[in-house]
Amino acid sequence: MRVGLYPGTFDPITLGHVDIIRRACQLVDRLVIGVAINRDKGPLFSLEDRVAMVEAECAKLSEKNGTEIVAHPFENLLIDCARDVGAEVIIRGLRAVADFEYEFQMVGMNRKLDPDIVTVFLMAEADRQAIASKLVKEIARLGGDVSHFVPPAVRDALKTKFPR
Repeated sequence: MRVGLYPGTFDPITLGHVDIIRRACQLVDRLVIGVAINRDKGPLFSLEDRVAMVEAECAKLSEKNGTEIVAHPFENLLIDCARDVGAEVIIRGLRAVADFEYEFQMVGMNRKLDPDIVTVFLMAEADRQAIASKLVKEIARLGGDVSHFVPPAVRDALKTKFPR
């Protein structure tokens, strides 16, 4: 069984994330969504809320394509998380050249830490590539419509966080 790990903070999960997850399911038999506990980022949603949103969206994908998808909170090194869940592949989403520069550095470091774990980069569909959780939260905070960027349940959760 080929296991992949797709890590992120998912604060919140966006349609770009969902697109990467859908594509990753074509590469692995089991996909672990590593929900990072990153206190430095000061997430809007609690870990429990982020995991619940990921699980809700992934349940639909798992049912549709048959890939086992599980959410796994983690706070250790990414490479250690990959080892913990038995991942052979780390899946990373790329939006732009700026993402690549950071990811290139991370891959180099991770290869030194464990050369047996491969990193694969996936790009979301063109209409999803510019979506960033940070921008989605800003639009929601200012009362904008985020329905083009997040699943309906996430849109509703954002409305709860930023009532108008």
